[in-house]
Amino acid sequence: MEFRIEKISEKLLVGMNEKMSYIDDKTFKLWRNFMPNRNTIKNRVDNKYYSLQVYDEVFDYHNLNPAKIYTKWALVEVTSVENLAENMEVYRLKSGMYAVFIHIGPASSFAKSLKYIYQEWMPKSGYTVDNREHFEILEEGYDPTKEDAKEEIWIPICK
Repeated sequence: MEFRIEKISEKLLVGMNEKMSYIDDKTFKLWRNFMPNRNTIKNRVDNKYYSLQVYDEVFDYHNLNPAKIYTKWALVEVTSVENLAENMEVYRLKSGMYAVFIHIGPASSFAKSLKYIYQEWMPKSGYTVDNREHFEILEEGYDPTKEDAKEEIWIPICK
């Protein structure tokens, strides 16, 4: 699986969020609510979307509790939050180092990519998971059902 290491600066994002667990996954609901409202967001940087997860503690793939609640966001990057639509919220993505992987395939095969990252790549990499946001970047027109769907998986890392 293709990867790169990137250090990013803080990013200003705008969007919507839902509390959920892996058992009670509300991702579809979140994006169904966000997408019709995305054009109300002013000052967008580009046509990319951020699917972002915020966990209360360091994400531990090997000891994952599927019932544990986390916050998932549907977001876009902006240059300013002036004239923010009423139903949108601001999120500041922290700066830091990330391992970035390319997942190609439908969302239903996403777990295979995570398994590779956490069971094969991470133990050999010399990095550990950092307690920051995990996110995926999706291009305009992304369709989670397509075999050629492409998304970037951003995993927060530290030495």
